Amino acid sequence: MIDSDDAAAMTAPPRSDAQIPAYLEALGLPGLADIHVHFLPQNVLDKVWAYFDDAAKNYGRDWPITYRFDTDTRLRIVRELGIRAIPALTYPHRPGMAAWLNDWNAEFAAAHDDVIHCGTLYAEPESADYVPAALAAGAQLFKVHVQVGAFSPDDRVLDPAWEALEGARAPIVIHAGSAPLPGKHTGPQAVANVLERFPDLRLVIAHMGMPEYDAFADLVEAYDHVHLDTTMFASGYFSSPAEVGPAYRARLARLEDRIILGSDFPNIPYPYVDQISGLAGLGLGDDWMRSVLWTNGAKLLGLG
Repeated sequence: MIDSDDAAAMTAPPRSDAQIPAYLEALGLPGLADIHVHFLPQNVLDKVWAYFDDAAKNYGRDWPITYRFDTDTRLRIVRELGIRAIPALTYPHRPGMAAWLNDWNAEFAAAHDDVIHCGTLYAEPESADYVPAALAAGAQLFKVHVQVGAFSPDDRVLDPAWEALEGARAPIVIHAGSAPLPGKHTGPQAVANVLERFPDLRLVIAHMGMPEYDAFADLVEAYDHVHLDTTMFASGYFSSPAEVGPAYRARLARLEDRIILGSDFPNIPYPYVDQISGLAGLGLGDDWMRSVLWTNGAKLLGLG
């Protein structure tokens, strides 16, 4: 933890999206390394947005999409925010969909020089073929969504895919926490089972593992290549900085080099700046912010 004098000396956080570039300049950063950004085929994105439009029924609270714009506009926005390499995370909700999404990802990345070539998977026998194929085609970052996909990551059918990803040293953003909705397979145990078999996987636990924060932080401490991403954490929607207790705050300080910026852009119910200002509100210092906003993600993504 930092003391009150250090907190007072922190660079003032931005109050609007337009102020983010100046804030990054004040910190001496070349940009943002946000590992959790979504671009999807339009027909899939339409279904995702329709689900959030009905969030009061699905989640028990409204979830207005702040960045409901066309693809070109959303790309312009993330570039203006300072994201230097843009993830296009996709995820399937049923069998037979992942390979098609991987083909779309390859095409989308090829069309935009600053988009990271991403991939995904589903618990199905075909993953043994299409995950290595995606890696061979240049995929650098994968997304797995346990709750939406309704499958267990420790399903043995995925072992060839995990082996390929481990060998390729490819980071995998995995949403396995039980928020905003618990699923049959959410929670830390199945992820722990995967890591027991594939201890060198570069897993990035989305949403800090919300709400099983400490259990997922245990995995970060137990395995050298496991990280947490900050998506929606302390942003004021699910939690605010004031709600983060001192013990977990101290743990975040100790894990400075294992926490990576994530945002969930564009599917967030608040401005992007709330993610940045929320993290700054934890009072962990400018060096911690530099690590989280750029250094850790840039290292994992090979941005230099």
